[in-house]
Amino acid sequence: MNGSRAQLLATLVVAGLVQGGTAAAQSQQQAPIVLAREGAFEAGGKVISGDKGTLSCDHGYVEYQIPVDARAVALFLWHSSSTMVWQKRWDGGEGFQSIFLRRGFPVYMWDGPRVGRGNWSCETITYTPEPGRDQQNFVAWRLGTKYPDWFPGVQFPTNDAKAWEQATRARYDEFDTVKNAQLETDAAAQAIDQIGPSVLVTNSAGGWRALLTALKTKSDNIKAIVAYENPGFVFPEGLGPQLDPGPYGPVYVPISEFKKLTRFPIQFVWGDNIDKSPFWTKSLEYCKQFVELINANGGHAEILELPSAGLKGNTHIAFADLNNVAVADLLSAFLERNKLDGRTGAEGEAKR
Repeated sequence: MNGSRAQLLATLVVAGLVQGGTAAAQSQQQAPIVLAREGAFEAGGKVISGDKGTLSCDHGYVEYQIPVDARAVALFLWHSSSTMVWQKRWDGGEGFQSIFLRRGFPVYMWDGPRVGRGNWSCETITYTPEPGRDQQNFVAWRLGTKYPDWFPGVQFPTNDAKAWEQATRARYDEFDTVKNAQLETDAAAQAIDQIGPSVLVTNSAGGWRALLTALKTKSDNIKAIVAYENPGFVFPEGLGPQLDPGPYGPVYVPISEFKKLTRFPIQFVWGDNIDKSPFWTKSLEYCKQFVELINANGGHAEILELPSAGLKGNTHIAFADLNNVAVADLLSAFLERNKLDGRTGAEGEAKR
């Protein structure tokens, strides 16, 4: 298909994506984003049977947009809160979805089984409301050590009550157990095998699940993992920290399995104020041990601490922070350095 026909198929024009943001953010609209196509599909899952018939369940959900003249490698955005964190900045400005569509990357956003739009479970799920979770998020996301005491210079619109209200609602119920992580990775491996060459861009426990997915995918379609603040890791049996499994593992695998993680580059990105959170301080230490083991076995893993790159005040969800364009520039640099930003041609076809 030639470029003119691709333009004719560009039926969706996205300008700004700033609904619900501040007036300042709404005034920062840019040129339209022109898509060759968009869509969605389910991946993975199983079918269970009963007296009345069957139930298709435990599948994940993928939403995708492919720009005109797309790059060859897609970005597979894997959250650990909700897809909203990829779709906008905390003040309503553009999120990574729009930023990287503008930069020519096909963008796939993932809801794993039992999460968000993939919530049709094969098992009974009990949900118990927990007042106080909003305040726990404030601390876990490192907006401050106690609500509402913000860290000085934090990259969040601290005087914008609407932004905080939107952030507290940017959550799905999660199931952080090794069993659930394995369930999600089964489906994610099938999604990635269907999509084609992809960089898994993750947040929080999504990064742990991405590592497990890389052990399961039947292809070499995972071209890199970029993980924003990963709390869980995979270690070779008998190596690394010897810990009892918790909500985020770790998962121990034979060294032959572990070496599957050396086939592609991995970057772990960490924000500011890590030293003020015992949980994230410990997670960063485990991350350093993981990187050391990967590289000792011939892999290519690195840690990027945003303060060392000159970015101050970033939170657990740096890609939604006020300086997310600068954060995106560092991701673009990683993709360029690893030759993951080539073009496919006018159509930007991704394998389905």
